[in-house]
Amino acid sequence: MRIAVTGSIATDHLMTFPGRFADQLVADQLHTVSLSFLVDNLDVRRGGVAANICFGMGLLGTEPILVGAAGADFDEYRAWLDRHGVDTGSVRISEVLHTARFVCTTDADHNQIGSFYTGAMSEARLIELKAVADRVGGLDLVSIGADDPEGMLRHTEECRSRGIPFAADFSQQIARMDGDEIRILLDGATYLFSNEYEKGLIESKTGWTDEEILAKVGHRVTTLGARGVRIERAGQDPIEVGCPEEETKADPTGVGDAFRAGFLSGLAWGVGLERAAQVGCMLATLVIETVGTQEYTLRRAHFMDRFTKAYGHDAAAEVRTHLA
Repeated sequence: MRIAVTGSIATDHLMTFPGRFADQLVADQLHTVSLSFLVDNLDVRRGGVAANICFGMGLLGTEPILVGAAGADFDEYRAWLDRHGVDTGSVRISEVLHTARFVCTTDADHNQIGSFYTGAMSEARLIELKAVADRVGGLDLVSIGADDPEGMLRHTEECRSRGIPFAADFSQQIARMDGDEIRILLDGATYLFSNEYEKGLIESKTGWTDEEILAKVGHRVTTLGARGVRIERAGQDPIEVGCPEEETKADPTGVGDAFRAGFLSGLAWGVGLERAAQVGCMLATLVIETVGTQEYTLRRAHFMDRFTKAYGHDAAAEVRTHLA
């Protein structure tokens, strides 16, 4: 099963300020703020929702196709993804813009000041999915993640016109979208991904009830944080899957992307929805135990031991065949 994942490709530049932002702000001068913070450290991490999802799928051996836009500074990142089983042949390289970048400073109270540079991501709207499909011999599913909004709309319309099944996954972009855009992006989707808060926001902005949305999508996949995930289909009982026990909780960033990577990999293997969700929850648990969205490793024996403990021997036997 050939799965293309569209969405952002970015790097995160994360800095730590040892003091408190509040101590540097003068109440009656906030209209003319001019501050510079001397930071202690800088972490540069790979990110972007599409790249994060593809990294996880690559570790699971499902050879995902990354579709997005990056800058000429993408060479090292590309090599990293290639080495971890990701097909980067359909990434558009901008001639004038850098790869998207998130720059954030966190103070001693965990307050943050951040900026997101869109950069080359704005050129995602120029990518034609037919060219991607022709290059790889056809597409069985396109997951349309947070990206340049015009690019998301174009990819959705192209999937509909060409009859390519697609998953709608707005995540961070849902806050800036209006009801009309959301209706376009989800109508006819084979899968609709969101967390609980985004689920409510989708219903509020579209004016559609949960039942009306279920009538317009094949499957509604809602992540529930520490409680796992719920999968709903019109006229059928929901499937609920819990999370494996965590060994530690280091950093929640990228957990949702890891779930999607595991779930989509399960679909690529041809296992059932419950099993795919279990793989997603197991991979998400590995990410929450690691600082960074692509810093975790997948040791297959360790993965299967924990998967067996969480979901039982029958489930593990079915997944082990594909992981091996």
